[in-house]
Amino acid sequence: MAPITKELTVGQVAERSGVAVSALHFYERKGLIHSRRTSGNQRRYRRDTLRRVSFIRISQRVGLPLARIRQALDQLPDNRTPTRTDWADLSQQWHDELNARIDQLTRLRDDLSDCIGCGCLSLSACTLSNPQDQLSQAGTGPRRLLVEHFRNEQDHTDHT
Repeated sequence: MAPITKELTVGQVAERSGVAVSALHFYERKGLIHSRRTSGNQRRYRRDTLRRVSFIRISQRVGLPLARIRQALDQLPDNRTPTRTDWADLSQQWHDELNARIDQLTRLRDDLSDCIGCGCLSLSACTLSNPQDQLSQAGTGPRRLLVEHFRNEQDHTDHT
């Protein structure tokens, strides 16, 4: 039986976590996990990195962006690995955020159902391109581009 080492290579973390080496490197560049370099410039990860990678993957699976996951990990003292209590606290914080996203996706799905068969031939009435027919008040023609252009010019004027 091989002795238990305190550190793992990137290949060992990849194999044990089921995450590609390239993903581990990406997580490290984003500050989600950390390694130290050996004298031969090889990465070595603490064993608790496996739990941290698991936390990241589960958080992604429930739809959280990496930036939000990093915010959560940054709240933990001494860059430690999340515990069950941490997960419970964070999942409670994310509950309302996830519900809002679910509501938004439900509305998008329902609006998309209205589009079936439309083929985007009726842009003036499209609930996705023109919600609540907001552009009809401006008259006919390519109003969306003019409205966007005006907003951008107004923003520029406001900041100078």
